[in-house]
Amino acid sequence: MPLVVLGDSEGEHLDPAHLEFYPSRIYPPLQLPLLPVKLCHWGVSLGEGDVGVLDRRGGAPLLHGAQREPRLLSLISVPCPLSAGTWCYDSQDPKCGPTHWKEMAPACGGPAQSPINIDLHLVQRDPTLGPFILQGYNAAPPGPWTLENDGHTVLLHIDAGPQSHLEIRGAGLPLPAYRALQLHFHWGGPGRAGSEHSLDGQRRPMEMHVVHMNTRYQSMGEARGHPDGLAVLAVLLVEQDTDNANFSVLVSSLKNVSERGVSVNLASTFPLASLLPGASGLSRYYRYSGSLTTPGCQPAVVWTVFEDAVPIGRAQVAQFQTMLQSGLPGSHPAPLTENFRPQQPLGGRRVSASPGASIRAAASAPAPTLAGVHAALLGLWLWQSP
Repeated sequence: MPLVVLGDSEGEHLDPAHLEFYPSRIYPPLQLPLLPVKLCHWGVSLGEGDVGVLDRRGGAPLLHGAQREPRLLSLISVPCPLSAGTWCYDSQDPKCGPTHWKEMAPACGGPAQSPINIDLHLVQRDPTLGPFILQGYNAAPPGPWTLENDGHTVLLHIDAGPQSHLEIRGAGLPLPAYRALQLHFHWGGPGRAGSEHSLDGQRRPMEMHVVHMNTRYQSMGEARGHPDGLAVLAVLLVEQDTDNANFSVLVSSLKNVSERGVSVNLASTFPLASLLPGASGLSRYYRYSGSLTTPGCQPAVVWTVFEDAVPIGRAQVAQFQTMLQSGLPGSHPAPLTENFRPQQPLGGRRVSASPGASIRAAASAPAPTLAGVHAALLGLWLWQSP
């Protein structure tokens, strides 16, 4: 039968230009691949017409043998299969959570995955991990910066053109430099940890990732294909009673992107360094090679995890936990929480510590005492005696 796939996935936000072809009755999607089931919006016209499916991935309409005749539309929700590219967190739907990511992105089940726990007994000191050289981080760039709710996290797009380029180099990073593209956050539910990385098993309420691309590559797609393609600064966030004013501009804008797919320009930019550890804290960090923590999980990331956590107000954390909605296609809006990937096996990878970072000596056997040596020799003599 004829099929029309429309480009909008949320019935209440349909683009009228796409409301062209709908069925006079509902055809269950029995012929479609049996993937995890979600609710999908189907159109019902008042006259004869073709069946219409709202594509949960968005994009331009895909038309198949439809009549070009506008129809009056009402919407109902019926089960339909998840598209092959859909992924989510367990808090959104376990059927498309992290254990299933490898089904759509094989690298998610491969080696060198992130995040990890950093065991301070196993890290190795690396004297080549010197200070960072930050370009443009200490001033408010022209912008504009765009805040976006993509249904999985809230992103701040900070690469607004040549005049706004922020770059990092040094600190043992591959040459030539890395340009900042965006930052985003991971968090838990109320009263629960939400960071992806941990130090000695201790997770924090939130984690911020500042994502950079190696300037030797022309696009994110190209960079994701190389082990030195991306550099991510991971900042653990710890709660305090009072708000951190450095997060105020960002947090106050969360209400404007509460729904999935919405983006707004921030009223103003700010020095990005204000969200990082202080000058001394920038010298205390851990380094390892890993992957993106979302599909496709490409092992293309040089990770820097700072030892020093940055404070954020308890009420500000609550804004992330309650203001943003995940809004998976076909589902009722729900607070976006616990958007972190479970930790992955280290698998023999080396984790290095900068000269200023903490390490813990591995437990060793106590040195033998003189009395212990005498006792051992006496025991050996008695054992050898006839």
